[in-house]
Amino acid sequence: MNSYVVIMAGGSGERFWPLSRMRKPKQLLALTSSSMMIEEAIDRISPLIPHERILIITSEVLQQPLIDALPGIPSENVIAEPAKRNTAPCLALACSVIRAREAGNDALMAVLTADHFIGNADAFRADVSRALTFASTYDALVTIGIPPTRPETGYGYIHVGEPTVVPGVSHVVEFKEKPDVATALDYVRSGRYVWNSGMFFWRTEALRAAMMSVLPEVGNAIDGLTDDLATQNAQHMSAVFHALPDISIDYGVMERSHNVHVVPATFPWDDVGSWDALERMRPLDATQNVVDGVVTVVDTEGSIIVNAHGSAHTVTTVGLRDTVVVVTPDATMVCPKDRAQDVKRIVTELRTKDRHDIL
Repeated sequence: MNSYVVIMAGGSGERFWPLSRMRKPKQLLALTSSSMMIEEAIDRISPLIPHERILIITSEVLQQPLIDALPGIPSENVIAEPAKRNTAPCLALACSVIRAREAGNDALMAVLTADHFIGNADAFRADVSRALTFASTYDALVTIGIPPTRPETGYGYIHVGEPTVVPGVSHVVEFKEKPDVATALDYVRSGRYVWNSGMFFWRTEALRAAMMSVLPEVGNAIDGLTDDLATQNAQHMSAVFHALPDISIDYGVMERSHNVHVVPATFPWDDVGSWDALERMRPLDATQNVVDGVVTVVDTEGSIIVNAHGSAHTVTTVGLRDTVVVVTPDATMVCPKDRAQDVKRIVTELRTKDRHDIL
């Protein structure tokens, strides 16, 4: 049974504006190292699964930029969704692509993201191998859960149940939505909850069966999408995809299914969801700042200062505390570090003002 990787890379990364733009969102940025985040994702998994079976699912606007940025990935493996939908239709499309290529034979499918920080690639691959092996042996939908390191309110949680007969794999009791601080603290203290990483592992037929059972409005489209891909009927495929609902794989399938299992991660992980995440993975100076580019700081503490304008431009700060400053050639963004999640609101405001030139 062949194994495939599906990397979801259609996000816009609006919380990393002004560095992240429509045609160069965060997955195409070098935020956590000197490599683009999507390059890191591919490099981590390619020792297990070859490039010819790594699929990138993205948007139409990002398809060509990703093809250009990833010469090692066959261009036909960078697949644009016909319309913007959520992760359940995205993964139904990916499942259909694999089924069409495998001529109806079952295959293993690892679903990864393009924009996570993972601190130990060897441990990551060991956990992925464990999840794929379990999925190949049992009728199971498997996810990797991240043991929490703080009472995070921005992530969903998974209630871990009893262990299975396979070491390192447990039953899932239920998924929990993003909690308030008190509830998150209870989760962490209990030792029975992990963060939902958004990484999934299953056989294509297991996903198809689960979707047809609990999300038929998406699952019933998989066979038709598979036929359309096999016959290259792009027009009909697009029409079918446009009719699919906007629903996430978590809510649409994982929370409604009874054969869900979790592998608690053994590797360091971060969602890299907004600018404040950089202080958890970048080196800090003597006063706990993240500094990138030509920057001079005076009496500045706990801040994130990014100069992406170039070496001919110097960014300076005096007396800042817990602030994010990001400078590009055409825009500057300043916000309190604890409001980093709200940078997305700037993008929304600029869009209402028709400022697409800086989006």
